Amino acid sequence: MAMWCTLAQLLLFLLYLHLGSSQPQPQSSLPSDQVSLLTRVYRIVRGGVAVEASHPPCSWQGVSCNSSNSTIIKLSFNSLSISSSQFLPLLCPLTSLESLDVSNNTLNSIPSDFFAPTCRVIAGLKVLNLSRNSLGGPLQPYSGFKRLEHLDISFNNLIGEVDSQLSGLDSLKSLNLSHNDLSGSLPISHGNFSLLEELQLSSNLFSGPIPVEITKLRNLQLIDLSTNMVSGSVPGNIDALPALETLLLSFNLLNGEIPATISNITTLSRFAAYQNNFTGKIPSGITTYLQTLDLSFNGLAGEIPYDLLSGSNLRSIDLTDNHLTGPIPVNISRRLFRLRLGNNFLNGRLPAGSFRSLVDLMYLELNGNSLSGPIPSELGMCRSLALLNLAQNRLSGQLPPVLGDLTNLQGLFLQINDFTGHIPPNIMKLDRLLKLNLSRNSLEGVIPASISTLKSLQYLHLQSNELSGSIPDSIGSLSSLLELQLGENRLSGRIPRMSYTLQGALNLSHNLFSGGIPDSLSALQNLEVLDLSNNRFSGEIPGFLASMASLNRLVLSNNQLSGVAPDFAHFVDLEIEGNNVSVRPKYDGQNHGRASKRKKISLPWVVSIAVASPAIAVGLVVAIAVMILRKYHRVNDEHLHLEEEIAPPQVVHGNFLTLNSIHRSNIDFEKAMEAVANRANIRSKTRFSTYYKAVMQSGTTYFVKQLNWSDKIFQSGSHERLGEELQVYGKLCNSNVMIPLAYVLTVDSAYLFYEFAAKGTLSEVLHNRTDGLLDWASRYSITIGISQGLASLHECSSGPILLLDLSSRSIWLKSLTEPQIGDIELCKVIDPSKSTGNLSAIAGSVGYVPPEYAYTMRVTAAGNVYSFGVLLLELLTGKEAVNGGTELAKWVQSKQSKWDQILDSSISRTSASVRSQMLAVLKVALACVSVTPDLRPKMKSVLRMLLNAR
Repeated sequence: MAMWCTLAQLLLFLLYLHLGSSQPQPQSSLPSDQVSLLTRVYRIVRGGVAVEASHPPCSWQGVSCNSSNSTIIKLSFNSLSISSSQFLPLLCPLTSLESLDVSNNTLNSIPSDFFAPTCRVIAGLKVLNLSRNSLGGPLQPYSGFKRLEHLDISFNNLIGEVDSQLSGLDSLKSLNLSHNDLSGSLPISHGNFSLLEELQLSSNLFSGPIPVEITKLRNLQLIDLSTNMVSGSVPGNIDALPALETLLLSFNLLNGEIPATISNITTLSRFAAYQNNFTGKIPSGITTYLQTLDLSFNGLAGEIPYDLLSGSNLRSIDLTDNHLTGPIPVNISRRLFRLRLGNNFLNGRLPAGSFRSLVDLMYLELNGNSLSGPIPSELGMCRSLALLNLAQNRLSGQLPPVLGDLTNLQGLFLQINDFTGHIPPNIMKLDRLLKLNLSRNSLEGVIPASISTLKSLQYLHLQSNELSGSIPDSIGSLSSLLELQLGENRLSGRIPRMSYTLQGALNLSHNLFSGGIPDSLSALQNLEVLDLSNNRFSGEIPGFLASMASLNRLVLSNNQLSGVAPDFAHFVDLEIEGNNVSVRPKYDGQNHGRASKRKKISLPWVVSIAVASPAIAVGLVVAIAVMILRKYHRVNDEHLHLEEEIAPPQVVHGNFLTLNSIHRSNIDFEKAMEAVANRANIRSKTRFSTYYKAVMQSGTTYFVKQLNWSDKIFQSGSHERLGEELQVYGKLCNSNVMIPLAYVLTVDSAYLFYEFAAKGTLSEVLHNRTDGLLDWASRYSITIGISQGLASLHECSSGPILLLDLSSRSIWLKSLTEPQIGDIELCKVIDPSKSTGNLSAIAGSVGYVPPEYAYTMRVTAAGNVYSFGVLLLELLTGKEAVNGGTELAKWVQSKQSKWDQILDSSISRTSASVRSQMLAVLKVALACVSVTPDLRPKMKSVLRMLLNAR
């Protein structure tokens, strides 16, 4: 009995603890009219779904009441895909409401009733968040919101000027109007903002000077005016803001000098003013209190102040792309983790003594200067370095073994210097290294066999040195390698088997290789560019080269090759000058002609035989005619066997993604698979997919794109996941985006259906036209179309859609003014987790890949902007993304201000207005291909700037 009493007491005690800790909410005592009102509102924002009456309204998701549950004080309806704003006036009787959040929905307008004086809710609101919707038109009047403290209308489509709409907001502490299309002067002089703490106006069209009234808002802690067209100078009395912590002025038209008074703001921790027109010297003392300083991409000159790098709080400093001279100061803050001084005119030696204490330094970029002398051994003390860029200087001597102590390095860039000696074996200890570039030095000796220890290496650039001997067999074990550049050395001997992961380029040009082209190269089915030019290769061009699935450029010029070249697909750029190789003419019903400088048709034997004997010549003509007819009808021996053997893929599952009845009636899955079985229907091949032309029984033509499901890069996804993702893309609506209409699953592949683009890819139209140049009007229309499509993808309401591979080969043209962005689904299909956008196994097309992908390996919106910038440069210059082994973006950047040498002269000389417009677009392109991701504008801003260039 005693035991049961003790047990009962224990249970009661535990029940007491549970009830005490739970503290249940009091029963709702909301007035019935508020319950009724909230029920109506909830049904609207929940898409008509009825609420559960058994639960009190104060427990509904997004609803917050006061402690007694007698009044509603907060409503949060964010991220619910709400498209109708008619529920907002229903809230007018809720005078107790203090906070309303309807952010991240699809609202396109706010009813005027919500702003009327009769709407009593506005008198008590303190927080109003309308950000990330689709609100358009002018800014509506918010003067009635007398108690409002936080107003956020960012990431919408608002236009026009801002003046009296914000007057009367005397309690406002935070104002965010960023990422709209608002214009006129900065809205600072149109109200009493004496309590304002945060002012965010970035990514708009605001112009004119910074009003002097801004220095009277003494409570300001954050000012963000970046990415506008603000001009003039920074107010000299900016130090009148004693609480200022963050000042962001980047990407504007500001000029003059950086005011020295900034050094008087003891609270200021971040100052960014990159991409402006600031000149003069950097004032001494401005980093006394700062943690972050970014003045990159300006016209600042003179020497770096001796104390600029020594601020006790300083963590990051970026002075890239200015006109700074003199040595690097030796006094450097030991807390620094990022130091970027690239592309200036700095000289002298590296500050050896300073490196001893920089244990937190992760990013050191000193490239593009005139620094000299050796790499000091003290640099090995910077054990946290993840990126070391000393490229394009005048550094000399041997590479120090201490580089091998930097075991956290992911990127090591030492190209274009005067280094000599051997590649130190210690470098092979850097097992986290993703990119190694030692090109354009005077390194000698052999490539170390221990290079196989660099298991993470993805880019290896050793070209333009004096390396000799053979390529070590161990290089084939680099299982992550994407690109290998070994051109312009003295390498010889056998070419070993390379890693099948090679995808970007394999460059063995300008060496001493001889003999036949090795069969081992046939395993490189992912390779896009193969350059074997300027060697001593002999024999015939092997047929396997024509079967390499992803190859789009093959350079074999200046060797000792002979015979007849295999038949390459029309999209393969073949260079065979300087050999005795003939090319069969292609007559396949379409003119996919390549420029004559690319494919040199050499038929000396035809000429000699014809002269020697007319009878033989007649026979030869007949033979050639037969060959042409066989080629035309695709029954030549090379293709006949293949076409007979390939059966149409069997459809496992097919599904429509469009509601368009015309497409649903036209598309025949079985008929499409018959088209896929015929190689003659291949329209384009990329690293990731193959496009087929499929004509339905109705006569309508579609694209059918094959994704090779057996490829390991697709293994992380499933058929079900693919279907779910494609459902999202099928609901998109943008004329400049290729929207999937349907899909078919087979055992080892997935096939996507699209509307047909008759003009082909932008690459074909721009670089391989035989019927005249693409005029500027067409190029500009293409530019606007691509930017509109890309901006809409980045601003997609369900979340940004990023492109894994944006290039001129993934842009299709319905007409010469109607571009469409293709391959929008690849990032999801290849990397379904999407949480990191990891690119461990793949990368985009050569020449379009942003530099940071080499060590961040993340697909980003800024990376897409870089690729788009390269597209702009293609349209402006008429050149391909890679020319002669040099990336177009780097070539343009090397031209400094010689812009007339960059533009396609056949277009720019058409008229003065065309040239002016091209120069305006060039300025946008240069911003897009900035080496620093943070400096690139958002696509929405890019589109705006391109429209303004008209």
